[in-house]
Amino acid sequence: MVKSKKRTTGTSSLDIQRKHQEDLERIRRFRLMDDTFMSKVFEDKKCAELLLHIILDRNDLIVQEAHGQYDINNLQGRSVRLDILAVDGTGKVYNVEVQRSNGGAVPKRARYNSSLLDANVTEPGDDYEKLCESYVIFITENDVLKSDLPIYHIDRIVRETGEYFGDDAHIVYVNAEIRDNSALGKLMHDFFCKDSRDMEYKVLADRVHYFKRDQKGVMTMCKAMEDMRKEERMETSIETAKRMLNDGLLSCEKIAEYTGLSLDEVVALKEN
Repeated sequence: MVKSKKRTTGTSSLDIQRKHQEDLERIRRFRLMDDTFMSKVFEDKKCAELLLHIILDRNDLIVQEAHGQYDINNLQGRSVRLDILAVDGTGKVYNVEVQRSNGGAVPKRARYNSSLLDANVTEPGDDYEKLCESYVIFITENDVLKSDLPIYHIDRIVRETGEYFGDDAHIVYVNAEIRDNSALGKLMHDFFCKDSRDMEYKVLADRVHYFKRDQKGVMTMCKAMEDMRKEERMETSIETAKRMLNDGLLSCEKIAEYTGLSLDEVVALKEN
């Protein structure tokens, strides 16, 4: 029994080392187009500010808050994770997403994200006028809207007059295929760099260097990746437990044993 325990511990240690080496290799390959890495870089307010200055062509914008991998609840109470959520000094709210596949940036996804922002910035009973101005920004690896433009601004208009509707809900698509010498083109160039020394914007290059080369920054990234793996395992366990509860063949105690969830967690799922 003792030998078996030692053998299991050794294997576990090797697995941890292997996973750590895999994480280090992933970090070396990361670009800002990778949402895990992008979220950590743009948690920094100065980086988020530069991003919004260039995309929205507004140098007066001051970011007060910037959050990466931000969980926000939809109307059904289900948590949805945003790549970046930022708030400026006037209360305007910005959601920035990177999308490598076209399917993740379809128009109804933009509409959905916009509705999430509206639902989470007001309290029940608040006047509609308290809705803040919002921006949903998709940075897409491909030209999703297929007009060969570097940027697309989408706002509601009155069809008969062509006038702006004035609901203050904006959607922006940035086409990362265009990486020319404009400010936006240089920004998109930086989104595809693996090496900070190849980047145009120093504030971004310094942040990327920190997470790729600085020991403390690398450890921060490794922890973020491990936390994400834990969350994914937890989500898998919860979905498995829900299916078992729906089948009704096993007790809560057995479901907890098989999924690794606590008994209290399984009971809570059953009650909900």
